[in-house]
Amino acid sequence: MARSLMFMGTGSDVGKSLLVAGLCRAYANRGLNVAPFKPQNMSNNAAVTVDGGEIGRAQALQARAARRGPLTAMNPVLLKPEHESGAQLVLRGRRVGSFAAQEYWAKRGELLPVVLAAFDELAADADLVLVEGAGSASEVNLRHNDIANFGFARALALPVVLIGDIQRGGVIAALVGTLAVIDPQDALLIAATLVNKFQGDPALFEGGRAFIAGRTGVPCLGPVPWFSGARRLPAEDVLALEGQADAGQGPCVIAVPLLPRIANFDDLDPLKAEPDVRLVIVEPGRPLPRDADLVILPGTKSTRADLAALRANGWDIDILAHHRAGGRVLGLCGGYQMLGRTIADPHGIEGAPGTSAGLGLLDVDTVLAPVKQLRVERATHAASGEALHGYHMHMGVTEGPGRVRPFARIGGAPEGAESADGRVAGTYLHGLFAADGFRRNFLALHSDVAYEAGVDSALEALAAHLEAALDLDALLALARPPETR
Repeated sequence: MARSLMFMGTGSDVGKSLLVAGLCRAYANRGLNVAPFKPQNMSNNAAVTVDGGEIGRAQALQARAARRGPLTAMNPVLLKPEHESGAQLVLRGRRVGSFAAQEYWAKRGELLPVVLAAFDELAADADLVLVEGAGSASEVNLRHNDIANFGFARALALPVVLIGDIQRGGVIAALVGTLAVIDPQDALLIAATLVNKFQGDPALFEGGRAFIAGRTGVPCLGPVPWFSGARRLPAEDVLALEGQADAGQGPCVIAVPLLPRIANFDDLDPLKAEPDVRLVIVEPGRPLPRDADLVILPGTKSTRADLAALRANGWDIDILAHHRAGGRVLGLCGGYQMLGRTIADPHGIEGAPGTSAGLGLLDVDTVLAPVKQLRVERATHAASGEALHGYHMHMGVTEGPGRVRPFARIGGAPEGAESADGRVAGTYLHGLFAADGFRRNFLALHSDVAYEAGVDSALEALAAHLEAALDLDALLALARPPETR
């Protein structure tokens, strides 16, 4: 059985996902067979696995860092928020239904055997399993039936590294305070603390490290300096988009309305890497920029609800005016559905059954269906002949006369749709902008950006960053096999 080490945080967004990704690559570079694992994740940014399911995007990136294909076992429980108090439950890569928050929290303990079985699958074929917790380790009000943090760690007696984010301020109190408030038996599993995202002279924090180690009784690792290359890696949380109105200063302006339930927004990452692109994330209350060359309607977890939000912000008027003025519009997945004439939900998949009028820019209609389509795709862009690679992850069937002008072809079959004037297109393909040739052709760019190579370069840089900041031999020595159940 593989050795394992779990990484928890004093809060969300302390850098757990990035640290695990970097360590996956660093230990893989040392010749170890490494596997990432997250018992429970909550994210609308997901990836299709090689075994035909879906997991959180962060675990797919960690798998890539470990030089492994993504598997459903790496993230056995995925929650995809659909509204303020409910989410879709994806179990071992497959949607099993939608649950209100209270309903899920009451029953989640029943999922622990599934989580442990998934961990065992990975551990049977690995030297080292690096486990990522979720949210905050100190949420004692949610400790009952927990499967994401100490509930999982206690089941296997896994050693834990507790991570604090010094950028937030109060990192000493956060680390020391976590051990003070959690169950004493949980606290015994904490093998070390770690200070992340440090900027400045590390010597100035030596007193802080000594204080944390003295109060907690375990080593304080780091501080790990801020890693500026993180912007080149796919983000998991929509918080990465908020407050970032503009990315880049190029002449090609691309506007993306920030929908409340935006999903798979890493579709936009290759655009941020292009020097000739200015990507404008339009937050609620702001109009779409008039100088936009292209408006992209992104994927969404709840198409009809986000279409209503789009109209409430007046973005439908902006999009129609943009098109009338000669601008281009591209819809991705849920955005594709919005561009059609109607979106029907007869089964109540996204909420109350009903039909919503679309924007009418594509001559197609969508019916939401209970079975989610999940598959990796190789395609050809119909207009340019450029190769595309991506994935399908949707629950709708879209048909209509507009499909005679497909956006792409997959094995000769039409995919997506295009308007008669060629300025509006929709596709179910996620990840299409990662194809360098297509991206340059579609946006008329003259660049040599190799997006996928850039991601791998960033992972190598992250691994080297952690090698320099941490004693990885000492960290590895903390790992141990799980206890036999």
